[in-house]
Amino acid sequence: MTNTELTPLWRPDAERIANSRITDYMGWLKQEKGLTFDDYQALWRWSVDDLEGFYESLWRYFDIRHSQPYSAVLESERMPGAVWFPGARLNLAEQLFRFHADQPQRPAILSRSEIRGLQTLSWGQLQADVAAMAASLREQGVGPGDRVVAYLPNLPETMVAFFAVASLGAIWSSCSPDMGTRSVLDRFRQIDPKVMIAVDGYRYGGKDFDRLSVVAGLRDQLPTLEQVVLLPYLNPQASLPGALSWQSMLAGEAPMRFEQVPFDHPLWVVYSSGTTGMPKPIVHGHGGALIEGLQDHALQLDLGPRDRYMWFTTTGWIMWNSQMSGLLTGATICLYDGNPGYPDLGTLWRFAEETEMTFFGAGAAYFLNCKKAGVEPRQWLKSERLRSVGSTGSPLPEEGYRWIMDQLGDVMVGAISGGTDVASAYVGACPIVPVYPGEMQCRYLGTAVYAMGDDGAILDDQVGELVVTRPMPSMPLYFWNDDNGERYRDSYFDVFPGVWRHGDWIRITPRGGAIIYGRSDTTINRHGIRMGTSEIYRVVEEIDDVLDSLVVDLEYLGRDSFMPLFVVLREGAALDDDLKGRINAAIREQLSARHVPNEIIAVGAVPRTLTGKKMELPIKKLLLGQSLDKVANPDAMANPESIDEYTAYALARGTAG
Repeated sequence: MTNTELTPLWRPDAERIANSRITDYMGWLKQEKGLTFDDYQALWRWSVDDLEGFYESLWRYFDIRHSQPYSAVLESERMPGAVWFPGARLNLAEQLFRFHADQPQRPAILSRSEIRGLQTLSWGQLQADVAAMAASLREQGVGPGDRVVAYLPNLPETMVAFFAVASLGAIWSSCSPDMGTRSVLDRFRQIDPKVMIAVDGYRYGGKDFDRLSVVAGLRDQLPTLEQVVLLPYLNPQASLPGALSWQSMLAGEAPMRFEQVPFDHPLWVVYSSGTTGMPKPIVHGHGGALIEGLQDHALQLDLGPRDRYMWFTTTGWIMWNSQMSGLLTGATICLYDGNPGYPDLGTLWRFAEETEMTFFGAGAAYFLNCKKAGVEPRQWLKSERLRSVGSTGSPLPEEGYRWIMDQLGDVMVGAISGGTDVASAYVGACPIVPVYPGEMQCRYLGTAVYAMGDDGAILDDQVGELVVTRPMPSMPLYFWNDDNGERYRDSYFDVFPGVWRHGDWIRITPRGGAIIYGRSDTTINRHGIRMGTSEIYRVVEEIDDVLDSLVVDLEYLGRDSFMPLFVVLREGAALDDDLKGRINAAIREQLSARHVPNEIIAVGAVPRTLTGKKMELPIKKLLLGQSLDKVANPDAMANPESIDEYTAYALARGTAG
């Protein structure tokens, strides 16, 4: 069967289409603007051809709260440097408290962790807590433009702190408490924070991790800090000399106030993975995060006040920021803090049933781990409230789609792909179009995303660089401390001037869907046949004895390339000639004879970043002779000890730096 003959795994029924937010939006366009569209693809084409008309329609459709109107929708289209909605003054946090005003007891946040049982934070209490926290921060001298950093887990308190900071016009930045001191300092030192809100510790996989000494060390090494606020979480009696307590910050009542700021006023600083060099401090604005967050979550993910939404994440991943946007649509968000595999892989599925979740999101690796472990979510999901399943972090292979559909039945598999860089997705879900195996449903509205060849030509149904040819409101305003914008330009516009290059390989299918093939800077080109590493992983990791894998192509100057494949084996399995033969045969038969590895090596683990991404490029650089301290920051790794085997391998090959 050819790709164009694929049968959809899922088609939305008439009721789902009729009740979707995007259908309502299309009805609004017809009524307000006289615009009609035969299908989603026609709507997408209009949205990228008429950027100003599209984003003006979102402003009106979502009734963006503002104190001053804009003078234009898009003043300049240059990239970088596009100017959106000049003259407008608003505050992202003000958009939040417009739902359930007549029902303040309705849940805004449902949460559970390895320390706490199920907790509910109502919309009314969320507003009261945000107002109190904002007032206390204001008393500490925090105002527009000041940086407030957070060393907090994925808790309701973290959301309270974020919205309080945003309401003041101050700038938020967060790291997860599982990040080490050096990694946190590499981020926070760059932005000179005024206040830090931190946790005393956390529990993960049944083990307690005290972080009081880390917090004290951070305070000592962040010279601009004027105050620390401590949230006792691991130990309710925890305290830190000289720090304010979380409870004291919430004491008393205060009116809710929203500092009115320009559309492009900085909202938060997020960071690149930081596996090499200093992490890039990426600044996004209030307006861009607001309007793109609403479009992504209301129209593409189909979220609204009826929904209960989770995307399992930590506070160090952009999906935490994404989960915040669920609240902007009026949905209840569901937060889980802890190990999703503890005490077993049913933990999140039980949480989904407990909260009557309608949208369950996680990293692709989580679903593949569930599949391999024989997990059957239906044994816990009895309410049948679940309507959509989201996946991101790495490409979800066809078998991942099929497993979700086999297990969960009539659900939309909303795989998405975007990035920290734009705090948004480029391609992903749509509730009114079919789901095909291994394929994201569509390009997002207003996002002029294409596959581009090395010569700058747009490719049709071919693999090329993922590029965006017209600006998005959520593109970075700038990088912190990048005064002339050189680092920003070099990061995205160095290959195709004036065109955003994201760094992924993508193919836009004849159906208008998209397939991501992995990072373009680690893609393997063997004898003219280019292949994403995710394709190799899909084949190799389908073999029962292989739990995980990592492949790199070492292109030595003046010599043929050398491609080693590292595999993590199931307990009791041995990398003998039989297993090597099966791995090679699978690659040869399912992919390409040219992509059979030169060598297969058994290792204890695949090095991963704190957000779970395989560290392909750092390992490639290490094996090509660069020194370890220049290619990997242990504090930015989930498993820093794993890199020792790769260093030893480089030494054995005589390529270690």
